[in-house]
Amino acid sequence: MLYYLFDYLEKEYQLIGASLFQFITFRSALAFMVSLLLSTIYGKRLIDYLRKQQIGETVRDLGLEGQVQKAGTPTMGGVIIILATLIPVFLLARLDNIYVIILIVTTLWMGAIGFLDDYIKVFKKDKDGLKGKFKVLGQVGLGLFVGAMLYFHPEVTMKKELPFSQKIANTHLFGEAHKSVKTTIPFLKNNEFDYASVISWMGDNVADYAWIIFIPVVIVIVTGVSNGANLTDGIDGLAAGTSTIIVAVLGVFAWVSGNIVFSDYLNVMYIPNSGEMTVYISAFAGGLIGFLWYNTYPAQVFMGDTGSLTIGGIIAVIAIAVRKELLIPILAGIFLVENMSVIIQVFWFKYTRIKFGEGRRVFRMAPLHHHYQKKGYHESKIVARFLIVGILLAVLSVVTLKMR
Repeated sequence: MLYYLFDYLEKEYQLIGASLFQFITFRSALAFMVSLLLSTIYGKRLIDYLRKQQIGETVRDLGLEGQVQKAGTPTMGGVIIILATLIPVFLLARLDNIYVIILIVTTLWMGAIGFLDDYIKVFKKDKDGLKGKFKVLGQVGLGLFVGAMLYFHPEVTMKKELPFSQKIANTHLFGEAHKSVKTTIPFLKNNEFDYASVISWMGDNVADYAWIIFIPVVIVIVTGVSNGANLTDGIDGLAAGTSTIIVAVLGVFAWVSGNIVFSDYLNVMYIPNSGEMTVYISAFAGGLIGFLWYNTYPAQVFMGDTGSLTIGGIIAVIAIAVRKELLIPILAGIFLVENMSVIIQVFWFKYTRIKFGEGRRVFRMAPLHHHYQKKGYHESKIVARFLIVGILLAVLSVVTLKMR
């Protein structure tokens, strides 16, 4: 809203300073500060309200130290992150930008699914919450929407980099905007992969049917990353902390991809209009950090599925939008390991029960962070070490821009 207001004031009245709102970097910085202030100042009030309404977490007995003290801690704190993100976005972002629209829908969509799950747990006293099949159905529905929008919407385009000789002759860095389902493969010199190549056997008009591959890939990524974030949310500060690191890197990718000069210098895909996502990402990062203020050990509030599913969905969509989804196994490596630890544990338990008559475990408990709790590590130490690994993975992800 403020973007349009100051744009009008500059054009009509030449208001001094109004042109600052034309710069993505200025609006991103402002969005971060507004979001951080909202989540820290008004977050406390929301926590007090949740506590007053007795919207507390029912902690399942896992035989872990400190669980008794955590019982009754307010949950549904993900609402803090959602509000602290959306309010600055509505104030400072360009709301006619297709990428911003997709991210707003993602936030509301996944937030609604998570909220419904938490509501059933808290008010219906059903510890299982929303049935798993309905969660997956909601994630698949979001993936279908995001994939269709990114493939079919006319404003979602990219520009192909021109050869050096043509850059000199035409004084242009990139060619005309065109539709594409190419993505980035990390560490390779010729690092672009076209999903359409998977069905190249279909003939000359294969590009018209690339959605057959692209949309299912988007569905798998959205579902996998949102579940990964959900599993990571098991001890104080872990999900919010690791997500902040991931989001910061995605903010760099979004800004570079939307900047014609830096995308040329770093030899990454130039995606017109994608830079506007930086405003959204900055607001999201501010919300996460503000929430972390109250979620660090000992947590005063839990994000619940309202927060964790939303965080995972947003991260997945941003990565896909900037065509860095194949980097997720590295960048969101914490989510991946948490996911895999559960899959391995369940598979091995069922396999050994059939083969040996008794179920055996690879980990003392899954997800992985509970394994370390069972080994006697304090959860603050676990979180700190997971964050260090997350930072290393983030640096490696940024390095992939030039490491080929």
